Amino acid sequence: MSRPKISVIGAGNVGASAAFRAAELELGDVVLVDIVEGMPQGKALDLNQMCPVSGKDVRFTGTNSYDDTANSDVVIITSGIPRKPGMSRDDLISTNTKIVKEVTEQVAKHSPNAILILVTNPLDAMVYVAHKVSGFPRERVMGMAGVLDSARFRTFISMELDVSVENIHAFVLGGHGDSMVPLARYTTVAGIPIPDLISQDRIESLIDRTRKGGAEIVGLLKTGSAFYAPGVSAVEMAESILRDKRKILPCCVLADGEFGIENTFVGLPVKLGTNGVEEIIKIELTDKEKEELHISAGQVKELCDLIDGMGIV
Repeated sequence: MSRPKISVIGAGNVGASAAFRAAELELGDVVLVDIVEGMPQGKALDLNQMCPVSGKDVRFTGTNSYDDTANSDVVIITSGIPRKPGMSRDDLISTNTKIVKEVTEQVAKHSPNAILILVTNPLDAMVYVAHKVSGFPRERVMGMAGVLDSARFRTFISMELDVSVENIHAFVLGGHGDSMVPLARYTTVAGIPIPDLISQDRIESLIDRTRKGGAEIVGLLKTGSAFYAPGVSAVEMAESILRDKRKILPCCVLADGEFGIENTFVGLPVKLGTNGVEEIIKIELTDKEKEELHISAGQVKELCDLIDGMGIV
């Protein structure tokens, strides 16, 4: 039986981190694609030479051609320009819309049955572009944001309480930006809701830091944006799909009436399995949480309308 095939489009820091993590988990063979000649080939060769040491049977292919991605099971799209200091995710919109359009056309042509996981910013809007261009059903087009944002929230809670990150489960919904909605009521430490452990003003501070988590790293690096956590977060989604784990993860998906949100890509709790989005999980939200989620979805909708107005897709 052949191994699953994972294609990672964009062999920069995020793509290479995702490829490394996929090898760690032995999820399948990995194809690294990039427009820069020699770069994906070099990284693939390096990763292949890592496998005897780590004891992982994974075959890496580095390429500048989409022909090598044919019949991929999962495609992780990281292509695009990263944020630089002072840039918002939205500043990237025109350039990255064109890139994601071109990538998605090639991916859909070579792997018509693949499941797409988008990482490119502005995330929610780029998932909209990939969905529109590919023509794939909503179950097979999603974005990685909630897993990363929840991981950041979990990290800051772990630092605050000095407890294991493994004890912490968190949910961050909404768009991948300053209007994201971390749900403190559904965030627990060993099953204990964090409002029982952390004062409200400190929770608000951790939420604020989570919302600015990407910008904080951009400000420190000065020459790029986060890549280890985004790459690994995308692969957690891929693992749940390829191994039919049916994990419930916060992912950017097309809402079609769920939570009162119509025809908009936004972060929601999702069960991920072999068919991609198996189910959008319904949870009770307070009026305030619902309002914040609708505001976040509205901002995504504005970006998608802006893209439509550009006439690129």
